[in-house]
Amino acid sequence: MKIGLGAVQFGLDYGIANAAGKVCETEVAAILTAAAGLKLKLIDTAALYGDSETVLGRTMAPSASFDIVTKTPQFAGAVLGTADAQQLEESLHASLLKLQRAAVYGLLIHRVDDLLLPGGEVLMERMVQLKARGLVSKIGVSVYTGQQIDAVLARFQIDLIQLPINVLDQRLLHSGHLRKLKQAGVEIHARSVFLQGLLLMAPSDLPAHFDDVREHLAAYHRFIARQGLTSLQAALGFVTGLEEIDHVVCGVNSSAQLQEICMADRYVAASGEHVGYDAFAISDEALVNPALWQQTKGK
Repeated sequence: MKIGLGAVQFGLDYGIANAAGKVCETEVAAILTAAAGLKLKLIDTAALYGDSETVLGRTMAPSASFDIVTKTPQFAGAVLGTADAQQLEESLHASLLKLQRAAVYGLLIHRVDDLLLPGGEVLMERMVQLKARGLVSKIGVSVYTGQQIDAVLARFQIDLIQLPINVLDQRLLHSGHLRKLKQAGVEIHARSVFLQGLLLMAPSDLPAHFDDVREHLAAYHRFIARQGLTSLQAALGFVTGLEEIDHVVCGVNSSAQLQEICMADRYVAASGEHVGYDAFAISDEALVNPALWQQTKGK
């Protein structure tokens, strides 16, 4: 199974369609128990996700064998040096302490622009050292665009990358960057498969920011209904059906939601059908990159 568990909602109130807010620790424990029962392996978190790491450390069973991916802090300087490399290492040690783990599966540069700053090499050099010391198995970066991927691959050798892809945001598929990454031997983790829940919402419920694509999304929902697919099955099926994708990171608010996602994934996998979604791709980054959304939740 490609499904991995995103833990941002364990530490922050996150997502345009998330009316429930931050997940309480009792429910986090239930989600982790369900994840173990469903044979999920991957959990994605970050130092910048509020107290997500601390919550995970308190609620994970000591015997849990999850592969945990976490991320670096943000670096303030315009030019990076030894102090920044030390900050990165201290942040990883703090993450391990919070997670109550001796090591993690992956460590990603959270803001790719940090790595591309003058002196950014010191961050990757320190990550290589941390990997050699057995504190992390794979090192890499979280990205948004193909240009960032090109810049990283031109300067660094990475094991792991996290990137956005979904029915609306197919830029990295059509540009050939997914194929380029696999040819370089990079493990690919997909995020934003539901576009913060937007792909699961009725078009009439979307904020005004999406007025220009409301009919486009309505057409998409009519299309998947004709295929006999739910919005959840369609969104998952598009990404899990891409052979280049190794894991699909999904954030949830409850154990029931996780069960539903895994049921949808099994249904799509069992159907063996590959539906074409090219017509629904949107190139406008202001619409497919949540970091650029100006509207606040609920408007």
